[in-house]
Amino acid sequence: MKLVAYMTDNADLLLFLTEQHIELVLVSVGISAVIGIGLALLTQSAPRLRHALLSLTGTLLTIPSFALFALMIPLLGLGVAPTIVALAVYGIFPILRNTVTGIEGVDPAVIEAARGLGMGAGRRMRTVVLPLAWPVILNGIRTATIMLVATAAIGAVVHGPGLGQEIFRGLERIGGANALEEALSGVIGVVLVALILDLLFIGIAKITALRGLNVR
Repeated sequence: MKLVAYMTDNADLLLFLTEQHIELVLVSVGISAVIGIGLALLTQSAPRLRHALLSLTGTLLTIPSFALFALMIPLLGLGVAPTIVALAVYGIFPILRNTVTGIEGVDPAVIEAARGLGMGAGRRMRTVVLPLAWPVILNGIRTATIMLVATAAIGAVVHGPGLGQEIFRGLERIGGANALEEALSGVIGVVLVALILDLLFIGIAKITALRGLNVR
């Protein structure tokens, strides 16, 4: 089969692009998580501002990926920087939304019990609220990660790293020798990366989930 032969002959390149893709997604999700969780914590006592931020980040998610990547070019040029910024923008909403949902879903009685024990607001958040909200927050990070795996491939339009390079090279040469195999190998790589990262988050959820709580 030509596809298998192509992937075997170009295994080193595909592995390199796969590693780039995974690194690109994880860095972008890390930035999104810091921003999303941070905004949820900072706006805990400002529900109107929190709602406005959810609306804003949700609206940003509706921007077509090609358009958002293109908008990054005048600001950041080509390469890794615009790709990471665009992906981080897309990743904020699901993480922010789930963090807000997780925090608001903590039983008020548990928070009152912690207050009765003399815990201050900061300590309650660190030792009670966030641990109980963690399964929901992690699910938001997982959702953002899987979403960005596919979106990261489009970063090739701004010369971003990863498997998108393989896909777009194949599409540009469609009809030529090995063009279809080139594009398909990139697509298969993206699917495998999504599967690997999803399994990784399932493992993290099982390890970190509190007794009686499950991430779904």
